[in-house]
Amino acid sequence: MRVLIYAINFFPEQISTGKYTGELAYWLAARGYQVRVVTGLPHYPQWKVANGYHSWKFCLETPSEFNGHLNIFRSPLWVPRQPAGVRRILHLLSFVVLSFPLMLWQVFWRPHVVITVEPTVLCAPTALLVSRLAGANVWLHIQDFELEAAHNLRMFRGRRLLKVLARLEGVVFRLFDRVSSISPAMVRRVVAKGVRQDRTRLLPNWVDTSHIFPDSSTSAYRRLLGISETTVVVLYAGNIGRKQGLEIIPQVADCLADRKDVLLVVAGDGAERASLAAMAKQRPNMRMIGLVDSSRLNDLLNMADIHLLVQRGDVEDLVMPSKLTGMCASGRPVIATANAGTQVAEVVMQRGMVVPPGDAVAVAGAIRKLADDAWLRKLYGDAARKYAVCHWGKELVLTQFESELISLEKLSG
Repeated sequence: MRVLIYAINFFPEQISTGKYTGELAYWLAARGYQVRVVTGLPHYPQWKVANGYHSWKFCLETPSEFNGHLNIFRSPLWVPRQPAGVRRILHLLSFVVLSFPLMLWQVFWRPHVVITVEPTVLCAPTALLVSRLAGANVWLHIQDFELEAAHNLRMFRGRRLLKVLARLEGVVFRLFDRVSSISPAMVRRVVAKGVRQDRTRLLPNWVDTSHIFPDSSTSAYRRLLGISETTVVVLYAGNIGRKQGLEIIPQVADCLADRKDVLLVVAGDGAERASLAAMAKQRPNMRMIGLVDSSRLNDLLNMADIHLLVQRGDVEDLVMPSKLTGMCASGRPVIATANAGTQVAEVVMQRGMVVPPGDAVAVAGAIRKLADDAWLRKLYGDAARKYAVCHWGKELVLTQFESELISLEKLSG
């Protein structure tokens, strides 16, 4: 089967959408599928084109380990230093416009299935056009309801325009043969936009539980950072952006100023890193480190005694934080800021503690409770690991996706 994947983010980006789109393409190619990817230059979450790539050049990558089964076509795109408002939209449009010739060229390859990923939904019209010209099925996978999130976060001033675009989004969704998303709540939102339920699928983000696993030995990162084994480490690891609401972490650090045995560590990069780093410098119980290579991710996650999952209440169920999969797989308890009834709250309950978004005092209280109760941390951590293995195992999720892919092809054939 020939599979064409169209997405702005891809490997070697190590977090969020790029990571999962990359792993999907690699997995399919390793299974013998003919896979082509049309994507942008790696730039996220640093918002800077990665070293080794030229900002305004097209390029083709053919990883040798896949024996010609995987071809990656990279399109140039404009990457703003401050990705907000109109600049973010121009960034997305630059990719859509510049990648359009690459996508049209794929028509002659005659793919059987065209898969596109939101963000960005702006890629959807091109994916639909190419699928129609090639006589292919077309699949939309939603990692993030970007238009609604932008509206709720007031990232763009044209609120009326965003509302119109959101309505058009529903119309576009209904043109796809399959529309999948990463949580049951997000799939229900797809149905609410008018997509027939029989065309929707749940495709959760996955975790390689053989790569991320509980490790009782002293984490290499503890030794590297000079953190005592008796210190309770509360770790946030992931993108440092507006959707996360990470400004609460310095407030939590202030609430825990009396706890010399507790250290808050933020690991990652993103648009809000500089402002958060400035606040961390003023707090001895808060530390920041950069992005970690995937080969060392298990060491990082096992440095934590407690994982902290922070998100803003106004984007709940518009996104499902992918970092939660690794947190749970590492066998550590999670403290999540989420409202009752949301997907994050349902997952974290019985595997950690859930507190209201934006409530630094409640977060600090949950940290105190878990810091003082090693048995409870172990209980929650074991339950989190079990959930990750049973629901998010990489082979489990991707094998189910493959079955859906084959069924779609048979249905059209």
